[in-house]
Amino acid sequence: MSRHLEVREVLQRIVASARTLVGAEYAALGVPDDHGGFAQFVVDGISDAQWRAIGPLPRQHGILAAMLKDTAPQRLADVRDDPRFGGWPHAHPDMSAFLGVPILDGEDIIGALFLANKHSLANKSRADEVFTAHDEHLLRILAAHAAIALTNARLYERSRELTLAGERARIAHDLHDAVSQKLFSLRLTAQAASALIDRDPDRARAELAEVSRLAAEAAEELRGVVIELRPAALDEDGLLPTLSSQIEVLDRAHAARVSFTHTRVRALPSAQEAALLRVAQEALHNALRHSGATAVRVELHPGRAGRGAVLTVTDDGAGFVPDDVRRAGRHLGLVSMRDRAAGVGGTLRIESAPGRGTVVVLEVPGG
Repeated sequence: MSRHLEVREVLQRIVASARTLVGAEYAALGVPDDHGGFAQFVVDGISDAQWRAIGPLPRQHGILAAMLKDTAPQRLADVRDDPRFGGWPHAHPDMSAFLGVPILDGEDIIGALFLANKHSLANKSRADEVFTAHDEHLLRILAAHAAIALTNARLYERSRELTLAGERARIAHDLHDAVSQKLFSLRLTAQAASALIDRDPDRARAELAEVSRLAAEAAEELRGVVIELRPAALDEDGLLPTLSSQIEVLDRAHAARVSFTHTRVRALPSAQEAALLRVAQEALHNALRHSGATAVRVELHPGRAGRGAVLTVTDDGAGFVPDDVRRAGRHLGLVSMRDRAAGVGGTLRIESAPGRGTVVVLEVPGG
């Protein structure tokens, strides 16, 4: 169960394991919501056609509701004889022997396992078997492991959601800074051209030429944002080959000389590798598009005591004043780079001065 990180897959593995463990014909696992129903409800032993015929997910009533309120297991010889039993839909299979065990996170019930119709390997034909105290003991052990696996899977999915939210925030920054300002200028220029077209055609033509230039720049910036959305081949190739490949392409595509030197870096957590790659891409973009550099050098080496990594991007371009927050922070994407560094516990240092080029240094700790 612990090998799986997707919540749905974890739930399915739990319910299948429970059914096999105690020799049940049917098994189900319900995760409650806050509105009297189930956020998730998975089954094992019932075909897809049967499941569709049964209809909507059950509500929290009868024995199911009891299982979500009482931390004690429920072991019944015949669930239909229990006063809490409220029946089931027409297409629902007939069930008798019942064993239910809650899945606990501390004192909180985060789910419940429901097993029905005991069939031992030696007596598969018997329909009157009941679940034993030993079955209950085994299922309680499984439920304890299931709680850990389910909690881990939820934390993983939450972490992934936060990562995606962070990416959306970064993309929003990029779209605003790189594209929307260009489009705003384009609109104003088009309005100026419209106002001049009758009384000063030559100036109107010049303004329209500016419109064309701004539109081309906006399209180029938008392409850059879209390229950023593509997942880098970090998982397949690793950080060094991915960086090396991208820098080789940039060296061929631009007049500036782009070089890459590195020494072997120990394996890093995926989030740190992604941050190093993205900061390198941002710094390279700035150097090649805005600085007028003739040479850009990228270096990647181990950090202090051989742990972590240090990325350095140096260009011989025009440089700028780092304290100029409006220009440096917004136009050159420094906010995005700083956010990425902070997100992985790293530090970002930027050294620049007019006419003296720029050095961007990102250091990430060891994993």
